[in-house]
Amino acid sequence: MSITEQITSAILDFQDPYAKVTWRQMGVNVTVTPESNRYHIAIKLPYPAVGAHDVIARSLREHILAVGGALPDSATIHLTHQIVKKRLPNANLLPNIKHVIAVGSGKGGVGKSTTAVNLAFALQLDGARVGILDADIYGPSIPTLLGRKEAQPVSPDGKRIEPVMAHGLASMSLGYLVDEGDAVIWRGPMASGALQQLLNDTLWPELDYLVLDLPPGTGDVQLTMAQRIPVSGALVVTTPQDLAMIDARKAIRMFTKVNVPVLGVCENMAVYVCPSCGHRDHIFGDGGADLLAKQHDVPVVGRLPLNGKIRALSDSGRSVLIEDPESDLSQPFREMARHLSARLAASGERAIPEIKIVED
Repeated sequence: MSITEQITSAILDFQDPYAKVTWRQMGVNVTVTPESNRYHIAIKLPYPAVGAHDVIARSLREHILAVGGALPDSATIHLTHQIVKKRLPNANLLPNIKHVIAVGSGKGGVGKSTTAVNLAFALQLDGARVGILDADIYGPSIPTLLGRKEAQPVSPDGKRIEPVMAHGLASMSLGYLVDEGDAVIWRGPMASGALQQLLNDTLWPELDYLVLDLPPGTGDVQLTMAQRIPVSGALVVTTPQDLAMIDARKAIRMFTKVNVPVLGVCENMAVYVCPSCGHRDHIFGDGGADLLAKQHDVPVVGRLPLNGKIRALSDSGRSVLIEDPESDLSQPFREMARHLSARLAASGERAIPEIKIVED
């Protein structure tokens, strides 16, 4: 086996730090080009992780050397990404959107909408094209969280509407179309119809991910989503206390019954860190998400802090990921987005690895 082939084989056997499977299993595209005594390695990941490329490259270099690969110090490693649309029922209904990620919870008050918005911004920071749809028909909060409460969607043809843009994020919500103080009093079928209309009548740009912020519970809107929207996977948001875990368990079972893969569980408000002394306190309990994940064979993809700055920024229509994307508060959201998108890339149909070895 040549040195080039040894390097290529070692690369494909590298375990992805987020998907927890090898790049061979994920179908990662690898090109190894030897040039004199140097090697140029180009890797195309199936998920966005721009902010983690340096860390992944260092881990890959260590892996190649650990398995006996002869990798010169002068070798260069260049990572990019290419997000591929999977074949799903009704996927043709959303030709501009590669993946729909549903964000749900069994109950209200767990920070689901805030998590959905920050997930969308985290994916965008790592290089993805992202949109968000507020499917919480009865209590739309995305306009407030994006700081666009006064926005009025524009219709270029009188039939379909342009999404409202916020920091590069394409968004749509019933909250843009009704007065903030008005109560939406609709029966289930009307709410379900409104969700479909918001999704199908919005002129979405080309998107890698559309984050779908679902209403809490397991009712008509969730069933409509499962039956008529090509959802690639779901994130279940919960808090550590027992009552929230009971309802999160119902949400996982609901997604499972309607054949929507649960990509992971997010434990919101997992820990409070005192800003004065650094003491960590699990105010709402500890270990519940791990038990839930073990019972349902899904990973905990995120543990988000209970922090006053996140709350204050969200209430004022700003995200910590926009205000300070490299801060310690932003990192849990960014890591969660990578785990989620990597697991999505590794799920379902598996691509055949594309390997290119360019000889001198």
